[in-house]
Amino acid sequence: MASGRDDFIIAVRSAFLKKSNKQQFSLLALIIFSIVLIFLSNLNFVGIKYIKIGVNEATYRLSAIVSYPEKKLNESINFFTEYFHVYKENQNLKDQVNKLNIDRYNYIFLENENKKLKELIGEDQYSVDGIISKVLIDKDGKFLKSIILNRGSKNGIIKGMVVLENDYLVGQIIEVNYTTSRAILVSDLNSNIPVVLEPGSFQSILSGSGKNYGKIKYSKNKLILDENTIVYTSGSGGNFRAGLPIGKINNDIEEFAVEFFSDLSQLSYVKIQSIEGSKE
Repeated sequence: MASGRDDFIIAVRSAFLKKSNKQQFSLLALIIFSIVLIFLSNLNFVGIKYIKIGVNEATYRLSAIVSYPEKKLNESINFFTEYFHVYKENQNLKDQVNKLNIDRYNYIFLENENKKLKELIGEDQYSVDGIISKVLIDKDGKFLKSIILNRGSKNGIIKGMVVLENDYLVGQIIEVNYTTSRAILVSDLNSNIPVVLEPGSFQSILSGSGKNYGKIKYSKNKLILDENTIVYTSGSGGNFRAGLPIGKINNDIEEFAVEFFSDLSQLSYVKIQSIEGSKE
């Protein structure tokens, strides 16, 4: 026991010897202060209560100051965590809104397409007057004008059938595949259609110009044509039945120019008929 106490005294003495005089004094004063404080506390010394309160106040204040940076750091981490969480949720909501907008636009497009189709054929792809077809490709060359349709031999399409939009003649089938077909438009440079001009029942030929209008190419009589002159198929040659309206004279474009009733650059759906005018 004495040997252990001697070792402790030697260790304390060594610690003091390694310190400077100022450090030795501070450490010794702290030890003495602690011993006195414990001793007075055990004796229930009146003043010790206030000393303890002061020490506690100082300790708590110091603890608050020391813990302040850590508290702020945790608050900052929580803030940024919450910020990124809200940001991610916001991005997800934006993606959902964009998807809903795309779906809405697709719905509007399909609704308009369906409306056009219903106006043209009612509820069925076959009308009593022909076969309804969608325009897949508009092959608009410099002079050659044709369209690719989504109906072919599978649907009963054959060469020579006429192509109408709103009962106006716009072209004729010249090529048939199993599920598709191609139609030459009345504006094509190679298009020549026997027509009759009304009023007057004048026989003539309507040729395509390679542009969005046709031209009266030939007539047996010298004619005076104005905007009241309507151009119909005459039925001559047997390629078209008689009486299909095509357009009207518009001399503002050029002399004897025919302005088509249909806008050939905006065809979406067309009706395909046999030459006789009904689906076989």
